[in-house]
Amino acid sequence: MAPRNGLSLEAEEFEGFSDSPGHEHSEHCHHSVADTADDSHANSSVASVHGSDPDSQAAADADAKADGLDASANGVWEDDDEDSDAFEGLDIEEIIDNYLMYLDSDHETPDSPAEDQPSVPPEEAAAIRQLLHKVGPRKFFEQLIEDGSHEPEYVIAALGYQIPPLVLALTGDLYMRAITSLLSGAMRREMSHRPKLMNVNTVQDAVNLIRKSSNIVVVTGAGISTSLGIPDFRSKGTGLYSQLEAQGYSDPTDVFDIEIFREDPSLFYSVAKDILPSTHRYTPTHGFIAELDRRNKLLTNYTQNIDNLESFAGISADRLIQCHGSFKTATCFTCGLRVPGDAVFDHIKAGRIPPCPRCTASDPSAKRKRPTSPAAHATKRTKRRSGSASPSSPAAAAAPLAASIPSPKVPARYRPAATDDDDDGSNGPDLRIMKPDITFFGEQLPDAFHDRLEKHDRALADLVIVIGTSLKVKPVSEISSFLPADVPQIYISRDPIGHINFDIVLLGECDVIVAELARRLHWDFTHEMIPRDQQVEVCTSEEHPHEHRFRVTRPLREGADGEGDGYASDDAGNSDTKGDSS
Repeated sequence: MAPRNGLSLEAEEFEGFSDSPGHEHSEHCHHSVADTADDSHANSSVASVHGSDPDSQAAADADAKADGLDASANGVWEDDDEDSDAFEGLDIEEIIDNYLMYLDSDHETPDSPAEDQPSVPPEEAAAIRQLLHKVGPRKFFEQLIEDGSHEPEYVIAALGYQIPPLVLALTGDLYMRAITSLLSGAMRREMSHRPKLMNVNTVQDAVNLIRKSSNIVVVTGAGISTSLGIPDFRSKGTGLYSQLEAQGYSDPTDVFDIEIFREDPSLFYSVAKDILPSTHRYTPTHGFIAELDRRNKLLTNYTQNIDNLESFAGISADRLIQCHGSFKTATCFTCGLRVPGDAVFDHIKAGRIPPCPRCTASDPSAKRKRPTSPAAHATKRTKRRSGSASPSSPAAAAAPLAASIPSPKVPARYRPAATDDDDDGSNGPDLRIMKPDITFFGEQLPDAFHDRLEKHDRALADLVIVIGTSLKVKPVSEISSFLPADVPQIYISRDPIGHINFDIVLLGECDVIVAELARRLHWDFTHEMIPRDQQVEVCTSEEHPHEHRFRVTRPLREGADGEGDGYASDDAGNSDTKGDSS
C-alpha cells in the first residue's frame, strides 16, 4: 500500500536508537491502609546527581548546533511565529535530529499536551509502544501509518513527543519531511528502552521480587539523604542549584566544573561547606540497603551521592560503587598526595582552600593568584552540558595519615598547563591544594563503575531497584537500559519520571516506602526515624496500575498549631477507591 500522505521511511530510518518518552501522570487511585508498620517518616526527592560525569559529546554537539539555530528553550522549538519560507534552505532532518538530541540532554517534553498537539489516552499510548517493541519498527510503520489507521502526528504523541511549533509552521514537502524525521527519531528512542514487563505491577509483586531475588542492583541518588537535612542538587526551590541561582549564579553547575576549578578553586570552596557531610547518621533507606546486604541479596549499590553515608550504614565496601566519588578522601591537584577526607574538613567548614601539606612543605614561598570572587562567577557560563575515616585533623598534619592510602598518578588533564606567561606560577592559581575526591563535570567516572557494571553485574542481576534519583545524568542514567530487559525494575521516589519504563513505581518518601516493604517482607527492620506505630496508606493509580503512592496516616504529623496536620483525614480515601489489591 502506498505511504499515507506521502509519508515514507527509508531503510536507514529504522536503524539506531537512543532515548525513550515520558508519560502523562494523573491520579485517581485505589487504596489500602496497611496495619501497624515499622515505617519511617522522612524525606525523599526526585532530584539527584552530585558533581558528576557530563552528558555525552553528542549531547554537547547538539547544544552547540541548537544554539546556532536558536533552538533553545526560548528559540525555534517554542516560537509560534516562524515563517516556513525562512527554513527552505535548511536541512530539516538535521533540525529535527538536533531537537530530539536537545530533549535527550535533560530537557523533557511537557507532561500535558499543548492545545495544538494530539491527546492520546495513556492506555492507548501504552498499547502503541508495546506494539512497536513486539513487531519492530518496519511492521509497526506498515500497520499504523501505511494502512491509514493512524495519523503520524498521533503516533508521535503516543511515543511521548510533542511536535515543535517550528514544524507546525511548515507546509507541504517540508512538513512531511519534518514529520518523517520526528516519527523516525521517536521510534528509535522508544526502541532503545526496555519495554515494561507486564506481569509485575503491584506492591505485592515488588515484595515477592525482593523476597526471591539474590542479586539486586540498587541505584541511589540524593533523595535518600534529604531526610537528614542534606540538600539534593536539582529540587526546585530547595536543591543546591536553586539556592545558588537565588544567590545570583547564572549556571550553578559551574561550581562543579573541573575547568573552572582549575581557574579558581575558591568558587567550589565557597559552597563546599554546604554539602559537606556533618553527620555519621544514616537514613532508613540506607539501612534498608544495608539490610539487603546483610541478607546476601545485594549485588551492588551504585550511589550518586558524595556524602559517604553508605559506609556509616554498614554497606559492604566491595558491594558499593560511589559513582561520583565522595568526601571520604581528598587528593592534591598537583602532586597526587591522597589523604583521608576529614583531614581537610576544618578548612572546608571555614570556607578556606586546603593546601597540600607535601607541596607547601617542599616550597612554601610560591605565589598564589588572587582568586576570583564567587560573585564574578554569577554572570559566567561555560559552554558545557551540563572503611572508617580517621579522626578529624588539620591538613598540616595530614601527611603522616596518608601513608596507608595510595597516592594515584595525577592524570595530565588535571595538571595546570604551563604557558610562557606563567612559568613562575604568578599568573595562575596555586593548585598545590587538596580537592575532595568527588567527580566534577569534565572528569571521568571511576573505572570501577564500568568494570563492575559490564563485567560483573550485567550477567548476574536479577532485580533493579532505583531509589531517590531522577536519573538525569549519564552514564548512571543508562544502567537501566544496559542491564538485560527481562530483569524486573522497581522505581522508588517522590515523583515519577517519564524517560524510563519501570515495571513497578512506588511514589512517596523513600524512607516510608522501604520501611513498608520491610514490614510486608516480615523483616525485623527498625530505625530511630521509624515510628513503631506508623501506618501507611497505599493508593494505586487507575491510569497506571503499576504506580502506587504511599503516605503516612498514623501517627499524624504535628502542624504549626501543635496538632496533627490533617495528613490522615476521615475522607482520606473517599475518591473512587477500592481495597488494596497489592
